[in-house]
Amino acid sequence: MVSTSTEVQQDTRFFGHPRGLANLFGVEMWERFSFYGMLGILPIYLYYEVSQGGLALPKASALGIVGAYGGMVYLSAVIGAWVADRVLGSERTLFYSAILIMVGHISLALLPGLAGIGVGLVCVAVGSGGLKSNATAIVGTLYAEGDERRDGGFTIFYMGVNVGGFVGPLLTGLAQSEVGFHVGFGLAAVGMALGLIQYTIGRKNLGDKASEIPNPLPASQRPVVYVATAVGITAIVLLVVFGVINPANLVDIVVGAVAVISVIYFVVIISSKKISSDERSRVYSFIPMFIASAAFFSLYQQQFTVVAAYTDERLNRTIFGWEMPVAWVNSINPVFIILFAPVIAAIWTKLGSRQPSSPIKFVLGTVAMGLAFLLFLPMVGSGKNASPLLALAGILFVFTMAELMLSPVGLSLSTKLAPEAFRTQMVALNFLSISLGTAMSGKLAEYYSVDDEAPYFSVVGGVAIVIGVALLVATPMIRKLMKGVH
Repeated sequence: MVSTSTEVQQDTRFFGHPRGLANLFGVEMWERFSFYGMLGILPIYLYYEVSQGGLALPKASALGIVGAYGGMVYLSAVIGAWVADRVLGSERTLFYSAILIMVGHISLALLPGLAGIGVGLVCVAVGSGGLKSNATAIVGTLYAEGDERRDGGFTIFYMGVNVGGFVGPLLTGLAQSEVGFHVGFGLAAVGMALGLIQYTIGRKNLGDKASEIPNPLPASQRPVVYVATAVGITAIVLLVVFGVINPANLVDIVVGAVAVISVIYFVVIISSKKISSDERSRVYSFIPMFIASAAFFSLYQQQFTVVAAYTDERLNRTIFGWEMPVAWVNSINPVFIILFAPVIAAIWTKLGSRQPSSPIKFVLGTVAMGLAFLLFLPMVGSGKNASPLLALAGILFVFTMAELMLSPVGLSLSTKLAPEAFRTQMVALNFLSISLGTAMSGKLAEYYSVDDEAPYFSVVGGVAIVIGVALLVATPMIRKLMKGVH
């Protein structure tokens, strides 16, 4: 029997919080374990030679696929939110998404070659997007309006994200280096299975509010949606089968699709008769922030493209005679987030009304991200696997500081600037900026060459700084358009 929302909101069995928080903490921790664990070994699996257990794809195509996959995850988060709002409700959408993720990791572990990559990455991308958008929404339903435990609950949940992100690459990376890639992918599947089992056991603790469908799709419209979905999936499958969509152009297609969808979203909202002139002005103010966010994530998400290749070929990973797995570098960022996210949050709280405005925080994040890429320049030409591990850890620290300046602010800002009639769509736009940037991280990686790094790091870092400075110059105009939103 499912508990009522009132019973759930009064529950204190999990360190003073509702018991359902433990289930969401667990499923998110294991999902991040499997997601980052798989992502830590995916790039090198795609471009390693067959003799090394890989697929021997050209490196540019391999890194492009990783970026395109990441873009699909955030695009799927938008789709997952729509499915929850209109068809299934958040709780069931999360449950089916978790199953899809597990199927994806099993496919990567068992299916050989590009078939495993195709089936596995699509399942994991769609599933992770659905889980990502709905787990957060369900955490919100565990607390009554005005419940002072809410922020603490989200902090606990956020720790689950980073614990999984830290441990996943360590274990899958070790499994890959000691046994093989498919064992690493299999370990990610086991992790997701554990998360799904504990979540299934505790589903009754989430309350009936988590299962509500806020804006049900009218029965008359459902056949149209189902047919359109089936036609869309069939078309994509046929395009892949006949080679129209292939590893070489996948990232271009994802970048183009997300860009077009984003423009359509903005046009629909701005042209709507349901919003006031002030609300329309606020939507206009979000456009330069959307561009800055996409630029930021096109660099930040290179942790899984360019930085992965850099770690493999340029980083000295030898520690007391033992070579550290490539994937372990992906565990550095979660440690910094765990340590410094509370510090940054406390600083903003302490400053109160004196803290920088949202556009200025975007400026700080974008410029810091550009500077992080310029910090690679002193190591250019140091030779194969000669760059110090400590230096890369320092660069990833700058990555983290930049992320903490911009990433949480983007989500918050999209809700503050949202017109009343388009609250969900504005949050979707924020996810789309991340999707576009993540896909771009794969596209940009196609221009990276381990033999000629200086132009790449200089141009990419320099452009990000220029975008940050341009946003700074435009800040007075943006704040005027924001109509009082800080």
